[in-house]
Parts: sequence; structure tokens; C-alpha cells
Amino acid sequence: MSDQPEGIPHDRGAADGVARITVPLASELIRGALELERTAQGVLPHRLPARARAQCSDGQLAMAEAQPSGVRLVFRTRATTVELDTLPTKTRYVGAPPRPDGVYDLLVDGQLTDQGSATGGNAFIVDMLKGTTESRSGPVGTLRFTGLPDRVKEVEIWLPHNEVTQLVALRADAPVEAVPWEGRRVWLHHGSSISQGSDAASPSTTWPALAASLGGAELVNLGLGGGALLDPFTARALRDTPADLISVKIGINLVNTDLMRLRAFVPAVHGFLDTVREGHPTAPLLVVSPLLCPVHEDTPGPSVPDFGDLGAGRLRFRAEGDPAERAEGKLTLAVVREQLAGLVERRAVDDPHLHYVDGRELYGTADFDELPLPDQLHPDAATHRRVGERFAALAFGPGRPFAAGRTRAS
Repeated sequence: MSDQPEGIPHDRGAADGVARITVPLASELIRGALELERTAQGVLPHRLPARARAQCSDGQLAMAEAQPSGVRLVFRTRATTVELDTLPTKTRYVGAPPRPDGVYDLLVDGQLTDQGSATGGNAFIVDMLKGTTESRSGPVGTLRFTGLPDRVKEVEIWLPHNEVTQLVALRADAPVEAVPWEGRRVWLHHGSSISQGSDAASPSTTWPALAASLGGAELVNLGLGGGALLDPFTARALRDTPADLISVKIGINLVNTDLMRLRAFVPAVHGFLDTVREGHPTAPLLVVSPLLCPVHEDTPGPSVPDFGDLGAGRLRFRAEGDPAERAEGKLTLAVVREQLAGLVERRAVDDPHLHYVDGRELYGTADFDELPLPDQLHPDAATHRRVGERFAALAFGPGRPFAAGRTRAS
């Protein structure tokens, strides 16, 4: 490798260390997004393609898929200063203290080296009591990372997993080049808000990001807060996305939205998996059932918010269903796990690359006693780390479905 990356204009940074080279926001620099939308401000990464977005008018899904969980800028440079202009959209809840700004993680050669947050940005105001929303425009913010090692290195900037983010400009004080994907396996994952990273400390420490790092895989994270609902357009997105390894985490959103009854659930899972297999007939495919969530283990949904502590910045959820409604086909997590385990066992007779993981192996009763779910639904940062480490062992460990050497044959 030369001391100076090629491909971007070679004008140098100023002596004061201010980044002077404007780097085009080319798709080759952006990983983890399925589509890049060019806007008046810059580039908006999407985790569902336009065709999928056009088939659903749900505002929650629109917000979740535009929150760039797992999306990162990756490039090689010897720059010591890097600047990123972004236009974030920050969600505010009426009556609650302001939420922390989204975190950007900067990694150098795979090691977390710096973090930052963007000031300014648009605001999305949510009044949960009235059920209303409001959007307000705001200014572009700049993140500045300085003191990077003066050598050729691989730099990653992970975008906030919980904050819609438009990329406006990238600058550096030395030339930048894209880093090819070749040589690393791509892991495509779909799940709920837990997979998106709800309550993780930062974007590179969501459980899928941690598991991908431990497993040496390139993550494409289709974890969608509130959106793991067996939607056919999501299955088609998985089908059409190149990947070596695939996992789908199914269940919690179907229960906590009370969306589906048992009669519809089993055929819907079959249809979802059938669609994924159309594009990836022999890739290792893991079906992962829900983590332990005591409020919904034997009680159907929907989940409803408890606003009692909202003013103190705490929001909790409770299950509004009745356990007796299971007889009418309402879903609980226990029912979901039983059905998924049996379904995968039957399909695996003809699909030896299909595997089942019980989510309680990732987070179970003993874990809940030690690390309870703060809002009764979502894990905290320490639990994300535990789940990521356990998934890496169960999926990427020796002899496991994602073990090194297993790649897509499609």
C-alpha cells in the first residue's frame, strides 16, 4: 500500500489541521444502507428500498427504516482530522426531558477511538397523550474528529442507530479512498427495535454490531423498531440483498402490536422464509425467537405505555391482553417460540441450512434477574453487549451455522 491513498483530489489540509479536502459522498464509502436518497441537503440512507417504502404508509416504519442502524462511512486515509456535516432529525416527547443526542462512533482499524454528537438538526415533536406529531426544521451540524494517527488506516464513522441522519458533507486533511468489501462475509439481519439497537450505548455497540465484529462479518442491519411484522416487502428486501449469512428474529412485535392470530402467524412465517429462500436458497439462515420478556411470556398484547413516570424521563410498558385470550389464537412469546421451533424443525428436513435459535439462550430468566429490562421491553447497554457476545458464540463459533468458511452458494 502506498503512503497516499489514490482516487480523491490530492490537495493537502491546511497547517492549522482544519480539514480542507471535500470528499464526495459516493456510495462506495457508505455501508449498511439498502438505498441512498439524494435530497436537497445531501444523502439520506434508507434501510428499506423505495418499492418497500411505497407499500406501507406507517409512520413508525418510515422513521425506523430511515434511522441508520448499522450504516457507516468506511474509508482508508492517513488524515488526522475528519469532519462530517449532517442534518439529524431529533425526536422530542412533549412532557418528557430531552432525549440524548444521537451518538456517532469513530473506529480506527476496528477499534472505537472517538465519539461525538451533532448539534442542531430538525425536530420531530411527539405528544403521546394527544397522539399528535409536529416537524420543525433546523440547521446542519458538524462533527470534528481530530488527533487521528498519522498513518494509512481504515476509518469507520457509524451513524446514530436511533436518529434519522442526512449526510451533507465529508472533509479530511488528506486524501480518502474507498475500502473494498471483498474478503469479508456479509451478514444480513432482520429484527425488531432490539435488533435496531434500542437503548444501546452507541451504534457500534448494538448487539448485532457487536456480534458482527466478533464474527468478522460485514453487517447489514434491517432491525426495524416496531416493524418486524412479517411484511412481504421486507421479505423481498432480504431476498434481493446480497448476503452470505442471514438471520431473522421473529415474534416480539407481532405480540406487542397484537397484529396477528395463530392461524395467520404460521403461514406468514412460511411465506416470509419462502421469499427469503428465493434469493438465498442455500445461505445459512437462522430463525431466532424472542428474548425473554416477562410481561409478554404468557400474556398477549398489545403493549401500552405507562405514562406515570414520563415527566422524570422514564417510560414503561405493560401488556394489556388477557392470558385467557390465548384460547382464541392470540399470540404470546411462549406460543411464538413453540411454533417457530416446530416450524423450523419441519422445514429443516428439506433445508439443511436452516437453523433455530431460542432467544432465551441470548437473554433468559437468570439474565432478567441480573439485568432487568428498564422499560419492560428493551434491554440496556450491558444487555446488548451480553446478547451480542452470546449470539457471536452461538452463530459464529466453531461448528455453528455462521462459522468461518460457510458462505452463500447462491
